[in-house]
Amino acid sequence: MQLTETQRAVQQLAREFAKKEIAPHAAQWDREARFPKEAVQRMADVGLLGLSAPEKFGGSAADSVALALAVEEIACADASCALVLSMANSLSILTLLRYGTPAQQAQYIPQFASGATLACFAMSEPHAGSNAAKMRTRAIRKGERYAISGTKQFITIGSVSRLAFVFAVTDPSAGTNGISCFLVPTETPGYCVMRKEEKLGVRASDTCQIALDEVEVSAEQMIGAAGDGYRIALHGLGASRIGVAAQAVGVAQAAFALASAYAREREAFDHKLVEHQAIAFKLADMAIAIKAARLLTLDAAQRKDAGLRYAAHSAMAKTFAAEMSERVCSDALQIFGGYGYMKDHPIERLYRDARVFQIYEGTSEIQRLLIGREIAQGRLDEDV
Repeated sequence: MQLTETQRAVQQLAREFAKKEIAPHAAQWDREARFPKEAVQRMADVGLLGLSAPEKFGGSAADSVALALAVEEIACADASCALVLSMANSLSILTLLRYGTPAQQAQYIPQFASGATLACFAMSEPHAGSNAAKMRTRAIRKGERYAISGTKQFITIGSVSRLAFVFAVTDPSAGTNGISCFLVPTETPGYCVMRKEEKLGVRASDTCQIALDEVEVSAEQMIGAAGDGYRIALHGLGASRIGVAAQAVGVAQAAFALASAYAREREAFDHKLVEHQAIAFKLADMAIAIKAARLLTLDAAQRKDAGLRYAAHSAMAKTFAAEMSERVCSDALQIFGGYGYMKDHPIERLYRDARVFQIYEGTSEIQRLLIGREIAQGRLDEDV
């Protein structure tokens, strides 16, 4: 697809930032499982965290294609930083733009864009997973206030966020229509980070279990109306899945670039690796898969920008890109042989990072379920 001048400018900005500010430090952040606070703030300073925010809130009002391109470039250097970039724009800013009141937007979106506030999406629970209808967290109304109690699991950047989008049941009899969403500052009494999980990959971005013990919020801290929580979550996740697909493409692109360069230099049996058909075909399949995943991702983003139905398309992009990324990283590791298996080699980190894309923001199985439902309704007959 042809990119606009603005989209190319955003892509180039992210590419240069990734090479200068992120790539030299990514391995150390991974080893130490340390959140790259300074780098995240510099992403905000150059305008990346506010890409999707309107100019009046300190953003650049970039479209979804530009955001996907930026996320991919950052992911080439570090998946954790790309995750933060995607969350700030897709989940935090776009959710408030769609469902927040003018006062909520004016209060928080400038903070997201400037990097002053990071936000987490507190929806998943230990016993519910992707089944929102089984959510146990409750928000009980007490006059003009709500008291929220429950446990949230696998909450990305839960320990460094200053604000949480907390999903809780306000009407237990209404199923998914009884879920509401609240803006909860994380310093609110009763909000407690119980632990930070030890993870296989994306280690510079923390993943936490959050306990909510009678967390009191005002009715004004609710986003949308009571019962809108499930719709808010679907909206946020639909946009965020484009970001996950872009992350997967970026990680795969980084692995491919390393493997193809190595194959052009390394000799085996008196020939460069790339001159051996087995390796050349492997690299060719990797290049084809990355290109296909990138186009699926940008197509979903373009549909979103055009105001078309895109939920199934973002699910397709995420599923294909996530599974592609693991395969490409595995093939890249194979090309490097024993060197790629070593802890001090970047392929090893990329391989670990790639695995999570099939899990978070809805597993590949859930994505196929969503796509299948669209097919059953005949909604994809002319759109594939």
